[in-house]
Amino acid sequence: SCGTTQSTWGKLSARFLLFSHMASLNVVNKTAESVRKGAALMLNINAAKGLQEVLKTNLGPKGTLKMLVGGAGQVKLTKDGSVLLHEMQIQHPTASMIARAATAQDDITGDGTTSNVLFCGELLKQAERFLADGLHPRIITDGFELAKNETLRFLEEFQVKKQVDRELLVSVARTSLRTKVHPELADKLTEIVVDAVLTIRRDGQPIDLHMIEIMHMVHRMGTETSLVKGLVLDHGARHPDMPKKVENAYILTANVSLEYEKSEVNSAFFYSSADQREKLIDAERRFTDDKVKKLIEFKRKVCDGTDKTFVIINQKGVDPVSLDMLAKDGIIALRRAKRRNMERLTLACGGTAVNSVDDLSVSDLGFAGTVYEHTLGEEKYTFVEGVKNPFSCTILVRGPNEHTIAQIKDAIRDGLRAVKNTLDDQSIVPGAGAFELGAHANLVKFKSSVSGRAKLGVQAFADALLVVPKTLAENSGYDAQDTIIKLLEEHERTGSAIGLDIETGEPLQPEVDGIYDNYRVKKQFLHLAPVLAQQLLLVDEIMRAGKQMGGSKDGPQA
Repeated sequence: SCGTTQSTWGKLSARFLLFSHMASLNVVNKTAESVRKGAALMLNINAAKGLQEVLKTNLGPKGTLKMLVGGAGQVKLTKDGSVLLHEMQIQHPTASMIARAATAQDDITGDGTTSNVLFCGELLKQAERFLADGLHPRIITDGFELAKNETLRFLEEFQVKKQVDRELLVSVARTSLRTKVHPELADKLTEIVVDAVLTIRRDGQPIDLHMIEIMHMVHRMGTETSLVKGLVLDHGARHPDMPKKVENAYILTANVSLEYEKSEVNSAFFYSSADQREKLIDAERRFTDDKVKKLIEFKRKVCDGTDKTFVIINQKGVDPVSLDMLAKDGIIALRRAKRRNMERLTLACGGTAVNSVDDLSVSDLGFAGTVYEHTLGEEKYTFVEGVKNPFSCTILVRGPNEHTIAQIKDAIRDGLRAVKNTLDDQSIVPGAGAFELGAHANLVKFKSSVSGRAKLGVQAFADALLVVPKTLAENSGYDAQDTIIKLLEEHERTGSAIGLDIETGEPLQPEVDGIYDNYRVKKQFLHLAPVLAQQLLLVDEIMRAGKQMGGSKDGPQA
């Protein structure tokens, strides 16, 4: 009896121990991968540092290019951080998250992608030193938060509110473009992007960059890219007898079908003789011909007895019979124009887009000094130039090959955003690394007002900010430490904004040389990278255990 009782108690205690162990057991499928504590932290830090190393050499006007090769052998040369992060196939989840956050900055402000990746990587690299000494990540993130708020406050003081004129916009655009393409081409594009934005700008209305058409021609050199204060359409007239060039042209922007159309519902017509069939065909044709005749009559009414000519740009189709009728009257007709170009046409040439040929008046017409067709190989382009008071324009990108054109297009988009940001902000920030140096010096003073171990996080944030001027110095071929010490000493001595002269490696005053960054780019840069670094530092477990990882159907999965 006693032996039986002991045996029963032994089984019960064994079951109790088993259940107590089960309570603390994490149930995942057999193929799950999990890393915890220090290993998870190091995984995130190494991912950020790895991505930083990839993009580091791209920063600044002296940055190098990356060659991206696609699976089918396509080649793309670029130093634009946004393009690189979009095109690269990043497998590591942490690196992919940093890349997505950095490209979000580009979507919002049009610049600052590379700086964001470098700053985020450097924050984690600086934090790694303190983590190795046993400091808890939460202490560092608290310090980061204090430093971020102080730096945002410093940015408000550091920004320069200036009267935004063309000269200032040219300086901002040049600073942005020289980091994307070589200086000779950048200086050419600078004038183009500034004039393009000023053309479409209207007082009291937000700037819509979609009103700037970017058209390209594989033709001549990249430096022959030009601004057309009018519109360039990527097709020509569809009739050989239409004029190739007209001057003093009225432009009718229309969305009217000038072609024979079948009915939208299934229908059938029955006739008992050949005469009835002919009458039916004539009636169908007459419906379209009447519209064309009204247009021809309207053209004669406004143009006869003057030196004016007539151009119709139609969003819908124009059939061969209608084209022939229009050509006989000396009218240029373009069909199937893009809907976006219909908006641009009325903004560039004036007039209104019409949906009917009834009750046309002279106020519906736009005007252009010259309309001509340009043929390049098998491609045809129609130029609408010499317009009065345009609020839409075209940047015509020329280049000897697709690589050059793609590079110029990416640079133009960033340049346009830089000019727009300056007009929206009505302020700028001295560039060439001046803001980062000033913010570092400010945080070193601020650190003394922070109590406790959080000041270590403030110190790490201050040191991380120096990654931008350090990288600029390295990419320009100078010693990073020597250059930073010179710049900090000069900043302390003068108390003014000091940046790096990439040509000499010496300190310079960015405002004297016209080197400016966008205020909103810096603000977004300070909001994005520190928050991302804080989130990554507070990750203490990475688990990869999806349902599709090959576990059995009946077994437990997480």
